[in-house]
Amino acid sequence: MTTKLNKPELSRRALLKSAAAGSVTLAASATVTTGATTAAKALEKETKENPITTKQDWNQVLGDGVDANPYGKPSEYEKNVIRRSVPWLTASPESSINFTPLHELDGIITPNGLCFERHHAGIAEVDPTEHRLMINGLVDKPLVFTMEDLKRFPRTNKIYFLECAANSGMEWRGAQLNGCQFTHGMIHCVNYTGVLLKDILAEAGLKTNAKWLMPEGADASGMNRSVPIEKALKDCMVAFKMNGEALRPEQGYPLRLVIPGWEGNMWVKWLRRIEVGDMPWHAREETSKYTDLMENGKARRFTWEMDCKSIITNPSPQAPITHGKGHTVLTGLAWSGRGTIDRVDITLDGGKNWQKARIDGPSLDKALHRFYFEFEWDGRPLLLQSRAIDSTGYIQPTKDELREVRGTNSIYHNNGIQTWHVNGKGEAENVEIS
Repeated sequence: MTTKLNKPELSRRALLKSAAAGSVTLAASATVTTGATTAAKALEKETKENPITTKQDWNQVLGDGVDANPYGKPSEYEKNVIRRSVPWLTASPESSINFTPLHELDGIITPNGLCFERHHAGIAEVDPTEHRLMINGLVDKPLVFTMEDLKRFPRTNKIYFLECAANSGMEWRGAQLNGCQFTHGMIHCVNYTGVLLKDILAEAGLKTNAKWLMPEGADASGMNRSVPIEKALKDCMVAFKMNGEALRPEQGYPLRLVIPGWEGNMWVKWLRRIEVGDMPWHAREETSKYTDLMENGKARRFTWEMDCKSIITNPSPQAPITHGKGHTVLTGLAWSGRGTIDRVDITLDGGKNWQKARIDGPSLDKALHRFYFEFEWDGRPLLLQSRAIDSTGYIQPTKDELREVRGTNSIYHNNGIQTWHVNGKGEAENVEIS
């Protein structure tokens, strides 16, 4: 015997709402409409004041079936959790950036749909069946791999952060953008699946004078960078998945290079060729771009490693304290391109007093670390800062300390301590005090 499920009737609340909006004609009676409007308002007031004792629509009718969203999607109540860009930062959206909403996330893994994007010629849409990876130059046997060829090498899974060299770059000359997302959101951390680059290079066979690699992308910019062979053989990957699914097109589908702990522009997306040579290529992206212009006019080159850094994500300008005085949870992220994070210190008073934060979750090499600091807020204004110390003993500097060495001409590798001012209402603002 089968039981027929009747389509659920319109709930009382929805019916009253519809009547109030005039979309349902009951009796075309002004009296009925007025009565329904009054009842709807009363019900909404009751729901707002007593949500735990009020019957809701969602517990009186059947919900969507299992196939309503075959790939899944976030709750409609989380629609504000998105990547955002700053239109005036760049001349064109095809060669631009957007930012990860760090203040909306927790843990250390970034959802694929929220990983920041940086393109030099827009998103390349590549058919994986036609995609090839070529190895040429100083090798015994030049090779061309299909995607299927690559997936037959031994696979590895690693969680790494990826940070753009220009992350926080607008802050070199002082506080600029009022949001954690916009000041520090050019970073994400995911689980990459792929094959080790050293295995692919071994298949081709390196000549004895092989010292450098030049990975090249299949996008319209032909993005390329010089990579020393020591790093390539140490821990670099050729990845085809992130967080278990295929790379997103904006993250280099179907293939990207992973260079753990080093600046993001070297993680070439839509990877199509790796040339092996005996010296760096001095390409545009490593001469006129991605160098650190110093105060004396000279530029630092090959500053690949990302320095130890931390940031308080909550409270912050986009995530103010809304609960008033009392128990408060402060949280943030720390990372280092040289290893793990040993400790994160927190100050509530602009550096007069420091206390140790609690790192929670995995502490992985060249990955994000999540920290928390719980305290009782008495409503006084706060000057919040975090200071990270990595496994090499390196201590995150203040912005002033950084400027003493580097000047203010560069936009890259700004790992200075960030300050948020929180006023008595719990509102936060980007400021600078050290």
